Amino acid sequence: MKQNTEDAELLNSRTTGAAAFRHTDPWRVLRIMGEFVEGFDSLAEIGPAVTCFGSARVREDDPMYWKAVETGKLLSEAGFAIITGGGPGLMEAANRGAREAGGTSIGCTIELPFETGANPFVDLAIDFRYFFVRKTMFVKYSLAFVIFPGGFGTLDELFESLTLIQTGKVRNFPVILFGSDYWRGMMDWVRSTMLTEGKIGQPDLELITLCDDPAEVCTIIRAHNDTSRQQTEQSAVEELRRATR
Repeated sequence: MKQNTEDAELLNSRTTGAAAFRHTDPWRVLRIMGEFVEGFDSLAEIGPAVTCFGSARVREDDPMYWKAVETGKLLSEAGFAIITGGGPGLMEAANRGAREAGGTSIGCTIELPFETGANPFVDLAIDFRYFFVRKTMFVKYSLAFVIFPGGFGTLDELFESLTLIQTGKVRNFPVILFGSDYWRGMMDWVRSTMLTEGKIGQPDLELITLCDDPAEVCTIIRAHNDTSRQQTEQSAVEELRRATR
């Protein structure tokens, strides 16, 4: 078990005085740059992709595991690459579905004190030391997020994606919460407290879709992808017209 990961060393200000900064942190910037370059180089040509998040603690005897397998399989059959955090549990399940469908199965793993490496259903594994670099890859190369039941890490990825959409940092894309029974309590609180007190608006709430059916997930994402492609083609035509006037 690793005592200190690169993330931990970077963020540990208690051991970073001026002298330590000059000898360590600037060099970490080069390593961070290298991670970005490796991620961009590995994922630039994967085509349309969907990222699936979810708990690493779910086992094969949980029905949700097989829902994630089916979701990964259907999305792969529809032509989407599947990206996960590369770990066990529901991440493994989504990668497994992609593998069984003959699709592209990608795992973006992260260095952790209790790391186990990529699950056996990952075909393309990319290892990251820094969470923020890894998160960039999820957002940059995915046209939808499917978020299965999970813990703090899953919630972090959920709310970061919603914040990026809400603030216009990324184009609106489907954020699908899979498993309405699991997410119902959180969504009730979001509506009854956050929305009622004006901390968010109704359009913010509409950024989230709840779903219990893998086939419905696939339908939602395919429709979004078709619309996005049409908009891109239309924008390209309009740009060409402006250029030739």
